[in-house]
Amino acid sequence: MLRDGQAILSQHLGDLEDARTGREYTHTLRLYRDLFQHQPQAIVVDKHPGYRSTQLGQQWAREQGLPLIEVQHHHAHVAACMAENGWPVEGGKVLGILLDGLGYGDDGTLWGGEFLLADYSNYERVGHFKPVAMPGGTQAILQPWRNTWAHLQALGWSEVSTCFADLELIQYLQQQPLATLETMLTRGLNSPSSSSCGRLFDAVAAALDCSRDSISYEGQAAIELEALTPACLLNIVPAYPFALAKNAAACWEIDPAPLWFELLKDLQTGYCREAIAAQFHQGLIHIISELAQRLWVEYPEIKAIALSGGVFQNAILFNGISQRLQGFGQPVLTHQHVPTNDGGIALGQAVIGAMRQKQAYYAP
Repeated sequence: MLRDGQAILSQHLGDLEDARTGREYTHTLRLYRDLFQHQPQAIVVDKHPGYRSTQLGQQWAREQGLPLIEVQHHHAHVAACMAENGWPVEGGKVLGILLDGLGYGDDGTLWGGEFLLADYSNYERVGHFKPVAMPGGTQAILQPWRNTWAHLQALGWSEVSTCFADLELIQYLQQQPLATLETMLTRGLNSPSSSSCGRLFDAVAAALDCSRDSISYEGQAAIELEALTPACLLNIVPAYPFALAKNAAACWEIDPAPLWFELLKDLQTGYCREAIAAQFHQGLIHIISELAQRLWVEYPEIKAIALSGGVFQNAILFNGISQRLQGFGQPVLTHQHVPTNDGGIALGQAVIGAMRQKQAYYAP
């Protein structure tokens, strides 16, 4: 709730797909409105049409005759970081580096590894991770091995499975219903394309046998991968390579394909899992920092860099990237009080909604 320059952010309630959490969500909304005597002038929702919170917001807007404002997920993330840091409206554009699980993108795909040139009103997507299919949709979140196979399938599964046939990972994947998944990808059935950095973490984690079969909560495999990574190795091991180039839409794209060849070769030679995990983290830190630096040069209107999204709960990645970016000599905005994951996204939605309401009011 936003009013008179003050923002009230509720506790994080959890996954609204759970019926009890959904009921608690509507109860908390009414409680906060009554407690703070809040009379909304507009309702702001995420662009994703399938979110229960979006559907509830649409219903409330219809019932109360209020304007409905849709906000893209990652724009809300960067705006939340800007607002928490008191970034002024006239402060200029920031480069938002948004790394998380999933968010509905403007092109109908699922985003999650994004570089946005943004202010409180608008944004431009200037970079992202190369999209990879999520076989089974939600099942790819619940079963991390699906993400591993999707990345290897994008390289050419036949070649990969032949070259690395002796690997336990390949033998494990060959026991899965790959023919069914291949058919799903070929026909475009329940296999959405995603640029998610969180799903890349899942893929690498599953390759190293971290919660490979299934997870109990989203992000579990990635958390185990971070825990597997010894801090003492981070500045010793080399970084895994990533490719970086502009795609047909003139947007920068980070391609993890080179990483996979090196990772599989290391597994084949018996390289320890801890060192592989460290090299993956180092590779991500290097490529994200490199792209940020290129964008800083390419877009002189950038006045600061903002880091947000659930993947930045990974302390190794957050510390490595933020330290490198601070070397640019320009402000780096991070979360200190508002959660970097979706627990803080409502703040970004609110300030974007307020800015759009203001612009509409003063429009000629």
